[in-house]
Amino acid sequence: MDAVIDVVGAQELPAIVDLYNQIFRPARDIESFRRRYLGRYNVLQMLATVKDRPVGFFLGFELKPTTYFAWFYGVHPDYRRRGIATQLMEAAHDWTRQHGYEVMRVECHNHHRALLHLSIALGYDIVGIRWDSDRGDNLVIFEKALTG
Repeated sequence: MDAVIDVVGAQELPAIVDLYNQIFRPARDIESFRRRYLGRYNVLQMLATVKDRPVGFFLGFELKPTTYFAWFYGVHPDYRRRGIATQLMEAAHDWTRQHGYEVMRVECHNHHRALLHLSIALGYDIVGIRWDSDRGDNLVIFEKALTG
């Protein structure tokens, strides 16, 4: 299934937060997203739509001058396993390459098997593990070289 992937601005944040809250728990309010963006450089928001319905999103920002961080992305459960997450990540890879980044980083909890599989399928390497004190669980850290 082909979704339309668009880079969107702050005006679309309410739609992204609504979609986030349909996908993830615990729910977050719009202010939690705005706080996370404070002081961040090159914030990227992408929205995937099918027949004008928002079905997926990507949120990211610069981690360091050569590394871009895929902070959150997700696809509505009714639209999973149709290639939309792959389309979102490939669009994010294109955007980050165009903006001079060399590496994309993704962090994922071990129980999110679909994201673990997708990251490996997209050519990411496991580069570490870190403790997420908010969730009381380990995060698997993936990176993918965007050049060469």
